[in-house]
Amino acid sequence: MPVLTDISTLYACKSEGQQSDVHPVQEAAVAWTNGLISWVGPAGDLPAEYTDDVRYSAAGQVVIPGLVDCHTHLGFGGWRADEFEHRIRGYSYLDIARGGGGIVKTMRQTRESTKLELLASCRSHLDKMIRLGVTTVECKSGYGLDELSERKLLEVYRDLRESGPVQIVSTFLGAHIVPPEFKKNRESYIRLLCDRMIPEFAEEGLAEFCDIFVEDSAYSREEAVRILEAGKRAGLTPKLHVDQLHDGGGAELAASVGAISADHLEYIGVAGIEQLRRANVIGVCLPLASLYLNQRPMPARKFVEAGAKVAVATDFNPGSAPSLHLPLAMMLACTMNRLTPAEVLKGATMYAAEAINRGNNSGSIEPGKRADFAVLDVPDINHWMYNFEANVCSETFILGLPRHKK
Repeated sequence: MPVLTDISTLYACKSEGQQSDVHPVQEAAVAWTNGLISWVGPAGDLPAEYTDDVRYSAAGQVVIPGLVDCHTHLGFGGWRADEFEHRIRGYSYLDIARGGGGIVKTMRQTRESTKLELLASCRSHLDKMIRLGVTTVECKSGYGLDELSERKLLEVYRDLRESGPVQIVSTFLGAHIVPPEFKKNRESYIRLLCDRMIPEFAEEGLAEFCDIFVEDSAYSREEAVRILEAGKRAGLTPKLHVDQLHDGGGAELAASVGAISADHLEYIGVAGIEQLRRANVIGVCLPLASLYLNQRPMPARKFVEAGAKVAVATDFNPGSAPSLHLPLAMMLACTMNRLTPAEVLKGATMYAAEAINRGNNSGSIEPGKRADFAVLDVPDINHWMYNFEANVCSETFILGLPRHKK
């Protein structure tokens, strides 16, 4: 039973308490058996049966739960660096989309990519994430937008899940936008989603969640209800991209369909926050997208004040959030969304795990959970967020095995 000792402060990040409660343990140790945590507490209280076991040293550094990125579009073909300049020159997200860019451009590139090419790029992304302390990643489809290409993406995620080491959670986002070939007959595409893709992908175990982008350029509230209800009948839990570009009542919609999370929420109103709180829907804060699109940030401070849960994720994708750097997103959640470092840490661990139905095995350092944690070369979490550096992660453990070490 291996033991990690010499921990200055261990932040357990248990579900109990408020968003700011991260349960620090000073001068701590943590032990695990067969990849699962068996004991955690002050090093002086370490039970005698662990004293002769394999020892790892945190060298007086901080230990946190493995970070959980609960919103990514990990698999895609190509990049869209030209759009970065276009937005700087004043073109909006919708302007670029109307000009043939945006999601449609990535759709074409993804359809042209082979499964092996997509698998290689995803593994490269995950390797970089591990070095940042990320141990669990939610992966959305949504850049194929036909049955063959959406299946290709979900099969890539299945292969990643089976090969490890990162814990992969798959989400079907066939309702990202209506693909161009169905522009004049969107009803046919919606039927394809509801009658074929959702049931088939769910039956084959290729996805756990069904997501949709509700926006003027994508899907209406009525269409969202229809698609998400089809997902629920097939056993897929609803997730939603909502209220990103304007307040379209997306939060209320998420609450009404029993979603596990509502993501973006830059334009959410007070009533929407209360609806999410009452329905226990987690609001997912994506500050990288707000930064890159030069939009108002999600009012996360109001969520915390209302007692609603906030997760923090990257929204990693080739257009509106082309960075997989979760610690950067966390720092921005402090400066842009006005969360404290402790609130951000819980948002990128325990609450992020809950947003993808992994709160039972990840997101905190507690007995019975996966031995996933990151060792950080910082004095405390306040200093980590305040004095931002490219990467302070000294070591990453996944299921108790060291997968990265500086």
